[in-house]
Amino acid sequence: MRLAIFDIDNTLIAGDSDLLWGEFLCERNYVDSNVYKAEHEKYYKDYLSGKLDINNFLKFQLKVLGENDLNLLKKWRKDFFEEKIRPVILPKAYQLIDKHRNQNHDLLIITATNRFIVEPIASEFKIENIIACEPEIYNEQFTGKFTGTPSYAEGKVERFNDWLKTIGRRLEESWFYSDSHNDIPLMKEVNHPVAVDPDESLKNEAIKIGWPIISLR
Repeated sequence: MRLAIFDIDNTLIAGDSDLLWGEFLCERNYVDSNVYKAEHEKYYKDYLSGKLDINNFLKFQLKVLGENDLNLLKKWRKDFFEEKIRPVILPKAYQLIDKHRNQNHDLLIITATNRFIVEPIASEFKIENIIACEPEIYNEQFTGKFTGTPSYAEGKVERFNDWLKTIGRRLEESWFYSDSHNDIPLMKEVNHPVAVDPDESLKNEAIKIGWPIISLR
């Protein structure tokens, strides 16, 4: 299998979908905006600095899913995608994905964002394979909790290796496109790591090791 792997946030889109979801919820008054915004911004700063406690963040972020009906949440998500995500999708991202698709490479999205947010984004890019943080579902409703290992930092490597075992295919060649230093562990596992509009830490690492640096902006 020849596999092209893509991060989403600030890689295929010019923004962070978790942060945009929080903005959307606050703007629509679906949450207490004063409390939610401050908490969300704190977690985002931790993410940028590489100090994010992913377990605590997921408990915070998934709480709203557990407090609302799934059908209502899906309506919110549809509006969210059109208002917040579609405007920041990068045209060059489609071109990059199609370059791999046209070579019959398998395609995979891997992200620390939760699956509920990721699904319509992956669908827009016509990518079926997704590794994301998994919200727990019970009786067809979200519980507000998560299951399994969060796909963040070293957790991405664990989840990726588990995924390979599950599909039972041998990896012959692989590419991984990401903007974040948090993805360095997985980038070191693939044949062709590519830094895409990288943050400063990833940029420095890419220059030191000799990884390609590209821009989709």
